[in-house]
Amino acid sequence: MKGDVSVLGTAVSSSGAGISDTKKTTSLLATLSASKLCTSTPASKSLGTPASLDPLKLKMLSMGFNKELKVLLVKMKLDSIRTFNTAKVEEQKIPLCQITIQNTAADVVRACKGAKVKEKFKESYLLPSLSVKPKLSIQIPIPREKLNPPTPSIYLESRRDAFSPVLLQFCTDPKNAVTVIRGLAGSLRLNLGLFSTKSLVEANAEHAVEVRTQVQQPADENWDSRGSTQTWPCESSRSHTTIAKYAQYQASSFQESLQNEEKESENEEEEEQTLPFLPSSELKSVGKIIKFGTNIDLSDPKRWKPQLQELLKLPAFMRVESVNNMLSHVGHTILGMNTVQLYMKVPGSRTPGHQENNNFCSVNINIGPGDCEWFAVHEHYWEAINTFCEKHGVDYLTGSWWPVLEDLYSSNIPVYRFIQRPGDLVWINAGTVHWVQAVGWCNNIAWNVGPLNSYQYQLALERYEWNELKKVKSIVPMIHVSWNVARTIKITDHDTFKMIKHCLLQSIKHIQILREQLVASGKKICYQSRLKDEPAYYCNECDVEVFNMLFVTSEHSAKKTYVVHCEDCARAKSPSLTGVVVLEQYRTEELMKTYDSFTLVSFIIFYTACSH
Repeated sequence: MKGDVSVLGTAVSSSGAGISDTKKTTSLLATLSASKLCTSTPASKSLGTPASLDPLKLKMLSMGFNKELKVLLVKMKLDSIRTFNTAKVEEQKIPLCQITIQNTAADVVRACKGAKVKEKFKESYLLPSLSVKPKLSIQIPIPREKLNPPTPSIYLESRRDAFSPVLLQFCTDPKNAVTVIRGLAGSLRLNLGLFSTKSLVEANAEHAVEVRTQVQQPADENWDSRGSTQTWPCESSRSHTTIAKYAQYQASSFQESLQNEEKESENEEEEEQTLPFLPSSELKSVGKIIKFGTNIDLSDPKRWKPQLQELLKLPAFMRVESVNNMLSHVGHTILGMNTVQLYMKVPGSRTPGHQENNNFCSVNINIGPGDCEWFAVHEHYWEAINTFCEKHGVDYLTGSWWPVLEDLYSSNIPVYRFIQRPGDLVWINAGTVHWVQAVGWCNNIAWNVGPLNSYQYQLALERYEWNELKKVKSIVPMIHVSWNVARTIKITDHDTFKMIKHCLLQSIKHIQILREQLVASGKKICYQSRLKDEPAYYCNECDVEVFNMLFVTSEHSAKKTYVVHCEDCARAKSPSLTGVVVLEQYRTEELMKTYDSFTLVSFIIFYTACSH
């Protein structure tokens, strides 16, 4: 047979070139779809509502991202007869282990197809090489006098000082665990009287207050129930009341203190004269019982309109809501984090030791009239404090504990200790361990913020993964937030961009590998798009965040309510996922588009865009 065959190395899109009649050979790239997407009508409501679309009746989605066979059409000449033959074109597939944020979403998806992952894919959302934590040495002994370092305090003289970029830079510097901003209320002319007990009673007397019953004792001590030794556990019982009733208790406590001041002084003199032989530890067993009004929700903009409007006077990075606050991109309310909470205190009221949820920064303003005493330790030392908690039988993440200062000092851990006066704002930086006790009668307001910087983002993701390991719920759904940030925010900081991009990369890998495993086992996937303001989902059993791929079972089929699980918990109930519907909330193409369009923005370009 006579004839010649020619295949060109560069393929040309079939939509962009016709077939030439000349003898010169050409090649065309044709794409044949191996499967079609079968979509359902998007649900009108979220999973938990009776009016939700029944996921058990949704049409099945055939494995998401289109499988394609790329075929090269090759022009052939056989005895003056022109015809075409086909030849498969091999995709250039990058091994999964070599995929980085430099690759496109299509590269990531291709690498996941057929990847040999025998068990559940468990790679971290963070790379150690991206860490921006300051390096602090715990091995080098610190002189005793330096174990109580001076607390960074900034004195504001004007509104201009409060809005200075230098203030934001100082507060969020990873080296600064805590910053006290003195005179903030005065410089911004904040009307803190709106948060006084009198104003609160007038605004909403019957509003709910959580009450913690505690034993009053010195701020730097924490005695066990017998008063024999200092310890870490700091238990308190919980009850509930109203603002009006707690206000009455707060006022009567103050009056009682004034009336009994002289009498208590006389009693102390008598005790010294009649009980000189008793060890001081035995005297510690007697403690006054006090009540601390905590976690008072001020989120309702109708009930607390004047109070919430007053806080808009704050600089943007301190506000409850702002563009560069990650918590403003959650898409739903997280009480006490992206909403304001109020605390009503009498002397001795304690907020036990903790790091904020997911290591987010926090803002706390003392309304007064009394002071508060604070203790704070840099994030670098949290694991050492966790070890002390384990030693004393109290859970670091969920338990109530009050550090014994001597334990910290003996372990070479510096502790910031300072007084917060009325009108002072305390900025707790990301991950800082802290505990607080009221010195006098006062109210405080507080909330969390998530500055969009690399240090905050790294610590939030680290705690997210630690929470999953410890079976503790991450109040902030970090994967959900990361995708929302990528859709809406232009990132100019290189470190922050790399961390978020890597998180998105890992998220796509998790999703695609899970999809491949489900497909291989014959499990079908249903598409149900997310609704506006639909909250993030957590596993009903283990509280881990479940992003995009929801494993749903029917709780009450008659009421059409459903329960979301993670894959592990769904398989624990049914290894073959019988009776479990797998819902997908984003099409693969949606996530790919977001991933590819999320790029580092030059500050010059960003500034120019903002100025216009």
